[in-house]
Amino acid sequence: MPRRRSVLLLAALCLVACQPAATRRGATVLFASGADLQSINPLLTQHPLARQVQRYVLLTTLARYDSAMMPQPYLAREWTWSPDRRELRFRLHPEIRWHDGAPTTARDVAWTLSAARDPATGYPRLSDLAALESVQAPDDTTLLLRFALPQARFPDVLTDLAILPAHLLDTVPPERLRTTDWNRRPVGNGPFRFVTHEPNRRWVFAADSTFPDELGGPPKLERLIVVVVDEPTTKLAALASGELDFAGIQPAHASFVREDPTLEVVTYPLLLTYGIVFNLRHPPFDDPALRRAVSAAIDRREIVDGYLYGFGTPADGPVPPGVPGYLPLARQPAPLAAPASARAPVRFELLTVGSGEAALEQMVQARLRAAGFEVVIRQLELGAFLGRVYGPQHDFDAAVLGISGDPGLGYLGPLAELAGLAAAADPASAQRLFADSMPVAFLYHARGLQGMNRRVHGVTMDLRGELPTVHDWWVEP
Repeated sequence: MPRRRSVLLLAALCLVACQPAATRRGATVLFASGADLQSINPLLTQHPLARQVQRYVLLTTLARYDSAMMPQPYLAREWTWSPDRRELRFRLHPEIRWHDGAPTTARDVAWTLSAARDPATGYPRLSDLAALESVQAPDDTTLLLRFALPQARFPDVLTDLAILPAHLLDTVPPERLRTTDWNRRPVGNGPFRFVTHEPNRRWVFAADSTFPDELGGPPKLERLIVVVVDEPTTKLAALASGELDFAGIQPAHASFVREDPTLEVVTYPLLLTYGIVFNLRHPPFDDPALRRAVSAAIDRREIVDGYLYGFGTPADGPVPPGVPGYLPLARQPAPLAAPASARAPVRFELLTVGSGEAALEQMVQARLRAAGFEVVIRQLELGAFLGRVYGPQHDFDAAVLGISGDPGLGYLGPLAELAGLAAAADPASAQRLFADSMPVAFLYHARGLQGMNRRVHGVTMDLRGELPTVHDWWVEP
């Protein structure tokens, strides 16, 4: 391990010494991602950064949240509810065009929602659309949604699901949307046009000079490049050298970044909770006593202080305190068990994403060893991890997962299903299920932590993510 660290440090120093300065790029901004974006298709994507690229860069959503997390018009210029709140009527902007010149119409929205509601598509937030009875597009600028039950709030999913071009995709069967050519050469209608994608290297987007004033006008940047850099040391060195403008940094590196006058540390709240998801479909975690024993053995404060350097809070459930809908629940005590020395160790494989030292997983491993568990840590690249955890076979015992939330708390149902349980649509009932059945040992609620080159201005990062204001970013000349 020390030799590997030395090699990585040498590579990092080489980057610092050899790469060009950020100022040579002009109004092109490089944003680091720890993994490729998985898919640019919003009907298929789990990856949180990919979803932000879809709704803030390449495509548009019907509505979007402001900094106070209130839905505001975007592709839809206005909407009205029926008196019984079972019908939602949208009026769309009439002059929005796809980047191939075709008009964006209500038919595009209707097709996207219909595709998302088809189980054959595999849309990750399908359960959020369960109450949606029908979707109609009476004309090019009118969309009508009807719900089975009155809706208490604006559906969060409509701020998250970016709209797709029906004229390019409506002939593709839902089960083939994962392999359609559009995923490789996407045509959007957002503030940036797709330029190129080099798998596991970068995504390049260029400003759309024709982006309409009604939606904010053309962006101030010339290009946004999402660069795949999975090694934290290399990422940090590239940030320090000016080769990157933005890079997620490890908590241990925050003080180093703060010492550089050209850089700034940006920290912000996230709807992102980390936990160990158990697979309840087979042993050993079909036994609730073992799930509780694992959860009880983990020292969450140790993780927040020693691994996160305080950039996070211990988690006792899936919803961070302070988020609307949070339900405070007392954690159930772990069952009494024989001392670890008096029983055979319970062995299981713990899947995780990465190629580094897995410090978090090793902290968990050490605590569980003392509690009578033999944990085998298996690090995978993102695609392999998603395939094993989310694939039809659910080929895992337990997995460390960053659980990206949404203000409507619609993520609770899919999270329970991932473990092998069915959760009620009501967020309060779902939170009680997590507390009672322990399908996930929650670890901590994360805070975002980015290193940023000070040459970039207009940046706001908050509960919406890293890119909500990318349209307004600008670079000093």
